[in-house]
Amino acid sequence: MRLSRTITFGLCLMITLWGLSPNSAIANEDSREMVKLPPMMQEHMLANMRDHLVALNEILGELAEGKVDAAVIIAEKRLGMSSMSLHGAEHLGMFMPKAMGEIGTEMHHAASRFVIIARDAELDPGIQSQRKVYKALQEITDNCNACHQAYRIR
Repeated sequence: MRLSRTITFGLCLMITLWGLSPNSAIANEDSREMVKLPPMMQEHMLANMRDHLVALNEILGELAEGKVDAAVIIAEKRLGMSSMSLHGAEHLGMFMPKAMGEIGTEMHHAASRFVIIARDAELDPGIQSQRKVYKALQEITDNCNACHQAYRIR
């Protein structure tokens, strides 16, 4: 049960971050609200999203190795509520619609909740099936990170 919640959290977060990017496969039919940011803020936001994906990948890698303590440190410092000043949330928030800022803040809350859940979880690093699932997820996000780091669409 706890394994599936962890997997669900990671997948939902990755899908959400992908959905917020302009790289959608259905860009011509995109009905999302256009948020105009000054160029420097846009680059800052995109860098934050790329770092979120890298952090997720690192979290999954640590979980795959059975290193829950290392995973929760990454989750809180890079995605949790503790990370908001690192990401310049107060500066970016000035340019976002209120609902968009609320979604971002909820993502940070969700990451901090994940930290609590993961610390309390009874993940046995000796169970091969759990390790294989986490490793398979990391391989997926390895590809996401590679693409997001190398390519962008206007």
